[in-house]
Amino acid sequence: VQLQASGGGLVQAGATLRLSCTASERPFGRFIMAWFRQAPGKEREFVAAYKWDGGNTYYADSVKGRFTVSRDPAKNTVYLQMNNLKPDDTAVYYCAADKRLISSSIRYDMHYDYWGQGTLVTVSS
Repeated sequence: VQLQASGGGLVQAGATLRLSCTASERPFGRFIMAWFRQAPGKEREFVAAYKWDGGNTYYADSVKGRFTVSRDPAKNTVYLQMNNLKPDDTAVYYCAADKRLISSSIRYDMHYDYWGQGTLVTVSS
């Protein structure tokens, strides 16, 4: 599976951005698509995930209430709507996917088999 991420940019604090991640093949069943981010000098961290079967969503506490993950099944695409962006959200955002993760593994990057290229989000104060 190849993943294509897009939508990053430079914005001011409080602004909105939407990231997109498109898979090269149609997701189905226990397919998970997720977003991770890595800020300068920090480890990569979980942001949000969408479970294709059932539509369950998962969020890091730091983004809950501000970010929303959704999908467009016709386009094999998952979106990350980011509202009220903060300077601490500045990072390279990575799209990841796996075909059969269990819920307890969703937040850990080591379990994902497929990764897209990163897209840089910079939030100025």
